[in-house]
Order: sequence, then structure tokens, then C-alpha cells
Amino acid sequence: MKRREFIEKSAVLGSGLAAAGMISPKPSRAVPANDKIRLGIMGLGGRGTFLTSRLAERSDVDILYLCDVNARQLGRAAEEVRSRRNTWPKMIQDFREMLDDQTLDGIVNATPDHWHALGTIMACQSGKDVYVEKPLSLTIWEGKQMVKAARKYGRIVQAGLQCRSAPYFIDAVDYLRSGHLGDIHLVRVFNMMKHSPAPKGSEEPVPNGLDWDMWCGPSKKMQYSPGRWWFNRWEYSTGGILGDQIHQMDLARALVDRIYPESIQHMGGVHYFNDGREIPDTQIVTYAFENKLTMLAESALWTPYMMKTQMTIRDTDSFPDWPFNSTKVEICGTDGFMYFGRHGGGWQVYNNDGELIKSVYGRQSTDEHLENWLHCIRTREKPTADVEQAHYSTSLGHLANVSYRAGNKKLEFNPATQKTDDPEADKYFSKDYREPWVVPENV
Repeated sequence: MKRREFIEKSAVLGSGLAAAGMISPKPSRAVPANDKIRLGIMGLGGRGTFLTSRLAERSDVDILYLCDVNARQLGRAAEEVRSRRNTWPKMIQDFREMLDDQTLDGIVNATPDHWHALGTIMACQSGKDVYVEKPLSLTIWEGKQMVKAARKYGRIVQAGLQCRSAPYFIDAVDYLRSGHLGDIHLVRVFNMMKHSPAPKGSEEPVPNGLDWDMWCGPSKKMQYSPGRWWFNRWEYSTGGILGDQIHQMDLARALVDRIYPESIQHMGGVHYFNDGREIPDTQIVTYAFENKLTMLAESALWTPYMMKTQMTIRDTDSFPDWPFNSTKVEICGTDGFMYFGRHGGGWQVYNNDGELIKSVYGRQSTDEHLENWLHCIRTREKPTADVEQAHYSTSLGHLANVSYRAGNKKLEFNPATQKTDDPEADKYFSKDYREPWVVPENV
């Protein structure tokens, strides 16, 4: 059988085979050290295909399924497996077939944002461990439901916040918690990018091979249009603050050891682009935490002079050009100042006289993060980016978006009640779902 015929036939046979009711989850158990961990991967865009390639390199993993609602995406990811294993995984368009397979140990969920919560919860219910890409959830309520599902079914759920598994990050946490910077009162978190405007396009017929109804899933079904970029729409996305800046937000929150803020205020809006987007392209958020700590999150999507840590730095003994590094964290203490760089940027510390006193090189850590998840599947330990910790960090971005949608209003947040002082703002803590793809109250 030719490769194209195999791909098309696998996709057709794999779609629509699962029963509507959930199956009984298999018990939480450690995978024996000599057994291969059997995985399925759903969502085969750029990130999903990259994760497929990294996992296919491992001798302790078997990739049994590749799933995407767009049949045209399957071949590229399948080739990543075949070129490394000389085997073909089963290719499907309906992820429920993977959930029905009780021989499967885990699911990698690299779908668009609006499928992260329900896909993860259904995987937990079917007895699968999960690696779910950032952002963890589309709303704060979704994140809470994901934590409940992971705990109820005893599943290992690792969020794709890979810097958590980097040794240089762990060293920085130890350094700060040992008090070397004194009292920390200000943290600045940056995410300055250069995006392109959404492409123009009118509504068109759904392309052959794309299950558009399944793609829309839990969110409102719109007419298909190549110009309606999902990243700019609240129904499908959370924008740049959680689509990318969440990495730095998570690192900053862990570095200074905080959970929820006491108040939040968003400033900014759609200042640069004129492409019909709903989600801001310019954001400055002020968070007030206990013990007199202020965190500023600053992001823009139109700053070409700011650069992510270059590939030539990520795996070498080098540091970014800090003033123009777009994904850094700055930590201001009474006894010193720290630059911390995402993507293997490392960290450096200056004393009160402006003298460089500490330098630690970094490395990017996707492979370490996947290794940690697979290790925890075997041992049932909590992973480094456990779903609960990811929920706390993701909530920072959600609260910023809630403040924006409430009119850039300052909000007081009560962690005990999980509400703000504005009932109108609190309506953005959850969303409406489209049957039958409803995130359940009772997971």
C-alpha cells in the first residue's frame, strides 16, 4: 500500500468509532521499567509534530496513534515516526478511539487552546496520563476541573511548561529561596514579540479532509474562514499572555514562591493591529501579592527590536543581550537584581553596586520535560509542571484577561471564594459550551 493511501485509509477508519459513553478507567499503576510507554498524540500542528519527533527518538516509547481533525496534517507527523522507527502509527481524526484503547498509557494533547481542558479531562476519565500543551485552559473554571479530574482518577498530568524541568531554573529557585537577593518587592515579566496581522479572507467551503465540526468542538461553531485566525478570538484562545508569556509568568511565580494575587489591573488593548482581533496586542498587568510584592507583566505583539533567546544561545554557554531579550524575567531585591532568561537563557545576578556576582548558563529543556513526564508515568510521582501548579500560573493570565474584558478594571481577588469584587467580571471565569462537547461539572 502506498503511503498516501495508508494515511487516507487510516484516517477514515479511525473516525467516529468510539462510543458516546465513557469507558471505565484503568487503575493508576506504575509502568514497569522494562515496558515501553505507549502513547497517542492529538493535535499535529507545529508543536504537536515537534513533540512527535522528540518522542519518536526514544527507545522507551511506542507511538501507537496520531490524531488530527485535519487529515492533511497526519502525513507529516507520521513521517517523523517512520523515519526514526520504520513503523507507521495508526492515524485517526477522532481522538475518542485512542481513549477506548486500554493498552494506551498516555496522551499528548497539543490541540488549539479550546480543546485542552475537555481533551485532558476525557483522557483522565479513560485512565490515560496526559502531557497537555500550554495554555492549560481557556478559563479559570476549566483549570479547576482539570485538577479535579487528575486527582479523582489518579492521573499524571504534565503541562507543557518545559522550563520547569531545566536544571538552571531549579538552581535559581534554590538561590532565591536562600535569601541571596534579600526581600523581593518587584518582579517584571516580559513578552515582547513581532507578530503579523491575521490574513484576510472570506468565508469558504470547508476543505476536504477537515472535520470542521470537531475542530470547533466545545466552542461556538463559526463558518470556516482562513482569515479568522483562532489565536485572536476569545472563543478559541487566551491571547499572547497565555499563549506564550505563560512560560515566564510560571517561572516568575515559582521563583518568588507565590500563588494567587490580591489584586489585578490590566492596561492596554488592541493598539497596533487593525485585523478584527478581539484579544489585546498590548498588555501591561499589575499584580499585587502578599508581603508587599508587585509583579508587572508587560507584553506587545508589534516590537521587532525585541528578540527571543536565539538558538545559538539556547544550547551554549552564552547569555542573551538582556535589554533586548523579549522573554526575560527581572527580579528586584533589596540586596541585588537577577536577570532570568527563558529558552535556556540562564541567569545572572548583580549586587547593589551593580557588580556581576553570579552567572549560571542554561539549556533549553523540552527533552528533560518529556523525560520527567515519562518518569512519573512509571513511578506515579508528581511531575515538575503538575496540573495544579500549572493552574495557579495560568490563572494569572486569565485574571489579566478578565480585568481587560471588564474594561481594564482593577479587581480584588479572593482565593478562598475564587471570585473578584465585581460580579460582572466574574462571568468571564467560565464560558458556554457547545453540545455534546461540554466540560462537565462533575468530572
